Amino acid sequence: MPFGAKLDTYKHGFRERLGAADALPQLALLGFFVGIITTLVIILFRWSIESALSLYLPEGDPENFEGLSELLRITLPLGGAILIGAIWFKIGVLYRKTGVTYVMERLAYHQGYMSVKSLFVQFLAGFLTIASGQSSGREGPAVHLGSAAASIMGQYFKLPNNSIRILIACGCAAAISASFNTPIAGVIFAMEVVLMEYSLIGFTPIIIASVTAAFASQIIYGPEPAFFVPQLYLSSPFEIPYIILCGLIIGCISAIFVRLLLTSMKALKVNIFFRITLAGMITASGAYLFPEIMGIGYDTVNHTFTGQIALGLLCGIALTKLLVTATTLGLGMPSGMIGPTLFIGATTGGALGIIAQWLMPDIASSTGFYAMLGMGAMMGSVLQAPLAALMAILELTQNPNIILPGMLVIVVSSMFASTVFKQKSVFITMLEAQGLNYNSSPTVQALRSVSVLAIMDRKFARAQKHVEWQEAEEILRQGPHWVIIHNDKNIPVSLLPAVDLVRYMEQNKPQDEKDAKHEAENEKHASIALLEIPAHRQDFAHIYYQATLEEALKTLNKEAKGALIVERDSGGLKRTLGVLTQNDINRYYQYTGN
Repeated sequence: MPFGAKLDTYKHGFRERLGAADALPQLALLGFFVGIITTLVIILFRWSIESALSLYLPEGDPENFEGLSELLRITLPLGGAILIGAIWFKIGVLYRKTGVTYVMERLAYHQGYMSVKSLFVQFLAGFLTIASGQSSGREGPAVHLGSAAASIMGQYFKLPNNSIRILIACGCAAAISASFNTPIAGVIFAMEVVLMEYSLIGFTPIIIASVTAAFASQIIYGPEPAFFVPQLYLSSPFEIPYIILCGLIIGCISAIFVRLLLTSMKALKVNIFFRITLAGMITASGAYLFPEIMGIGYDTVNHTFTGQIALGLLCGIALTKLLVTATTLGLGMPSGMIGPTLFIGATTGGALGIIAQWLMPDIASSTGFYAMLGMGAMMGSVLQAPLAALMAILELTQNPNIILPGMLVIVVSSMFASTVFKQKSVFITMLEAQGLNYNSSPTVQALRSVSVLAIMDRKFARAQKHVEWQEAEEILRQGPHWVIIHNDKNIPVSLLPAVDLVRYMEQNKPQDEKDAKHEAENEKHASIALLEIPAHRQDFAHIYYQATLEEALKTLNKEAKGALIVERDSGGLKRTLGVLTQNDINRYYQYTGN
């Protein structure tokens, strides 16, 4: 068989089907496995924290920081900060990044690729911050751990990059679901906060991952939600103006939180050890006055829901938690942010609920009702994710009566913060402070959702730069769209449109060989120089088969080439799978109606 006479084709396998935008069955199956893996990681993470805290906190209660002596309130967070600072000083700058912001950075700039080392660093960071009593939460670290586990699984099986994005969203949803026992909020959080897009192809695998994580988590921790919330309801519609006022107040508080965090990130340009040590000193100072701010603080949130904390203490706790969390996060403490945000919202809302009972003693709803509204409003405003916040409070209360007032206060707070203070999601704000941009435009999202495997041209043939006339006819008989031209060292050097070769051969077809008069002309046409005939040849670059259309477009622009050859490793050798041009990408985008 002459070189190139056989048309090169590439069969669709499991990985290749994932490259398309409609690989729903394959993604659904992967979503199930991501849910299982993420839950196992989260259970291990939660068990390690609770086991350690139970060893030295009074009465073996993993949340009883309030029972510590005044000396331990200072030495525990300070000693933990010194240890964390020393570790952070030793490891590379790349691995110091943790939490949801890091996940979004990897999605925006690295196609969602996360390393095993990143997973271990986040596990250690989350453990040390919570175990040492820093103002932290486990939900942010859990999102990082779930995303990293999903990314590592995708990389191990060499899945296309567009599917790795969906797997990371599955990991995010599963992490939130396993942490709060809120599967719907997990799904919305993954799509509204992390991916920042809603798509039908994404919903199904993310839902499967979230539900799987919720069921698996319930086997260990039971069906109860993260907070013990009594039945709450709006006592009177005359409270609505006050609820709107609460939304405006919490919108202001969320803006203060984000601005303070941003200011702390830009302040004090010293090495990371001193920054984290200073963060520990700030936490120790706050903990000395209000030990409730230490750790996750869910016990304090539960006490707020049941109205067991007085107004003055609620105000002190809320203010101290806000100042400590924002400044320490900005200084580089690898703490979770979602938990403290809920804590601040709940305590602020509880304080506003007590004031409501003073102002409207006959009609005011319970303190817990306002605490739950405050928690949703603060989450929605800080994250700029109103739907995720609404779903969170709905699932946490398991009470549909919270929907209408919850929608109102969340929308008011989110809109007020974004309109008046120009506030974006805190994660976007942190990325921008690092000089990074999370591009979530519809065009970019569409290109990221599809792999080069989905639209590449699989009909190509290969040939040497000089081919015999009969060999060229044999190549064209196979019906290729492209001919990949190789040099004498069998290295591809150019792409020839097959239609140009057809045109050349039709225009220069040899005369009847029986005609002796044209014998010399027949000799002339015995060989075709594919690099010299008139044709619209394309220079090309190489791209790996896992790449998305966004990566392909960037490569074409960066290399200033007209086409790409899609390749994969096969037994240590590069195997060509197809050809992709910018016109192919443009046609796909226009055809899909984006």
